[in-house]
Amino acid sequence: METMTIMPVPSTIEEDVQESKTDNQFIQANTTPISIGELRGSCIIPSFAKDNESTISHSHFIEAVYNAAEMAFDRETISNPIVRVSHPVRGRIPSAMGKPAKLLFENEKTLYYERMAFLIEIPSIRDTAGGNDLSLTIGGVRSYSESNLYRKKSEERFKVFVGFKNMVCTNLCISSDGFIGELKVRSVSEIVNEAFKLFGNYDPDEDVRVYNEMTQEAITEQQFAQLVGRSRMYHFMPQKVKKEIPAMPLMDSQISTVTKDYYADESFCRSEDGLINLWRLYNLFTGANKSSYIDSYLERGVGSQRFVKGLQNALKSDSDHWFVS
Repeated sequence: METMTIMPVPSTIEEDVQESKTDNQFIQANTTPISIGELRGSCIIPSFAKDNESTISHSHFIEAVYNAAEMAFDRETISNPIVRVSHPVRGRIPSAMGKPAKLLFENEKTLYYERMAFLIEIPSIRDTAGGNDLSLTIGGVRSYSESNLYRKKSEERFKVFVGFKNMVCTNLCISSDGFIGELKVRSVSEIVNEAFKLFGNYDPDEDVRVYNEMTQEAITEQQFAQLVGRSRMYHFMPQKVKKEIPAMPLMDSQISTVTKDYYADESFCRSEDGLINLWRLYNLFTGANKSSYIDSYLERGVGSQRFVKGLQNALKSDSDHWFVS
């Protein structure tokens, strides 16, 4: 694909748009909503220590992915980004050294967020899985902790995805085909190029087909109980043993959430006979994943799809699966 030049910042991004506190958030743990305008105007941009070269700012990352979306989906409606941040790093200007924190003026404070996640919905591209409306969604994650800021300017790391948002619960459905887990770049234009390639190569129909097929397979209450029990065993196993069985993407606390929602979730709980189809199970996984920190959120989402799809293949072929056999 030919190299493209970065487009101007899209005028359709409204700087003051911020996620409503009443929204069912796409990620929850340790995060707060923020607008693009606040990211641009209130947050400093960290530099590489050895040469003082600037990093790519969070807002430029969001704008780059938005630009790629405008080119890839040029005839579609593209919503404003919803942004969430965590791990604030606070400081002060040199002239405020030694001043009590409560006496600091706003212009004497500095702030940036180590981690940031954003979501951009494309509401004009919709489909249905398991009776639930899905909306195509793109976005990304960035954590400064994954870049070595103590050296000279080097490649920076980002994560970009395209997948679906379940409109019932705002759970994100992301497959490995719609995910770049380690995008290493030196410039904003490289982000645009790689995001554009990802969006162009993604096949949404294939993912929807997989999700609808999940509704055709189900596990019993006994199999679910075995899955829960073995999920708790998994994280204590020797690494050598883990390599021989399917990877469990969720942590113990998240498995507890899945167990609670197996009985209580209004949309995805078990049926009266204890059966739960794999589309519902998958949504219990993606719902529990909302408690993940920003830097592990997308990997666990992709891992959840991979895990349930593997379970589906085992049930369909009547073969063994360590978690439910």
